[in-house]
Amino acid sequence: MILVTGATGTIGSEVVRQLTARGAKVRALTRDPSRARTPAGVEVVRGDFDEPASVAEALAGATALFAVGVLGPDDAETDAALVTAARAAGVGRVVKLSAIGTGDPAVGPSGTWHLPGEQAVRDSGLEWTVLRPSSFASNTLSWAHTIHTGQPVADRTGPGTQGVVDPRDVSEVAAEALLTPGHSGRTYTLTGPELLTTADQAATLAEVLGRPVGTVELSPEEAREQFLRAGMPEAYVQGVLAGAAYVRGGGNAVLTEDVRQVLGREPRTFARWARDHKEAFAQD
Repeated sequence: MILVTGATGTIGSEVVRQLTARGAKVRALTRDPSRARTPAGVEVVRGDFDEPASVAEALAGATALFAVGVLGPDDAETDAALVTAARAAGVGRVVKLSAIGTGDPAVGPSGTWHLPGEQAVRDSGLEWTVLRPSSFASNTLSWAHTIHTGQPVADRTGPGTQGVVDPRDVSEVAAEALLTPGHSGRTYTLTGPELLTTADQAATLAEVLGRPVGTVELSPEEAREQFLRAGMPEAYVQGVLAGAAYVRGGGNAVLTEDVRQVLGREPRTFARWARDHKEAFAQD
C-alpha cells in the first residue's frame, strides 16, 4: 500500500495514475475527497496535516509514502511531522517532493522551505529519496486566461533560463522510486532537456496555438505589487521575489541527466508538453 499525499494536485494525481497503471495498491490522501478523480481501485481518504489523527489513520497499513512538497513558509514543518507519523506507522519507504535549489542561500527564503522535510527523511531511518524538480511546464497554465484575452503574459525572470520539466516526468520518477530498489539515499534534481526563458516558453506556445503570445517584463517592484494585490502573504511574496531574482541572474540555469538515468529515456520537451495540453489554452 502506497499513500500519496496531495493526491489531487499536479504531481500527486499523476503519481496516483502511474502507480495504479503499474498495479500498485494506492491510497490517495486529500482534504476534500469529493474533488478527487482517481482511477478505479484507488482508496480515497480524507486527511488534513492540521489534523494529525486524520493523517495517522491514513498511514495505517501503508508501506510507502509519497510526500508532496511544502506550499510556503508557514508549512515548513509539515513534511517533518508527516515523516514522523510515517515512521510510527511502520512505513518503510518515503519519496519526498522538494524543489531545485533547496539549501542554496542565493535562492532566498524559499530555498529553506523544504529543508526541514528533507532533513527529516534523511534522519528517519527509512529508505528515502528526495526529488528536486526545476520549474514545471504546467506553471504556464496560469497564463491561459491572459493568452485567451490577447494580453501579454507577465515575465518576472527576464533573460534567466530554467530547465523546465514536464510534471509527468517528475511523477514517473516518483513512481519508479516508490516501486523499485536502487533509489534509496538519492537526491535527484529533475530538469527538462533544454534551458528556456519565459519568452522562449511563450514563443513555443505561440507556435503550438497558432496565435501570438507576447510577454511583458515586470520589475521586482511591479511583481511585488501584483502579488500583494492578489492577496499573497508578505513572507510568501518575499520568497517568490527572491526566487525570481535568482532565476533572472542565471542561478537556475541547470540541466541534469537524472530523469534519463532513472527512466532510461530523455525527458520530455516543453514543446511536447505544450502540444499535449493545447486545449487548456483554448478555453477561458
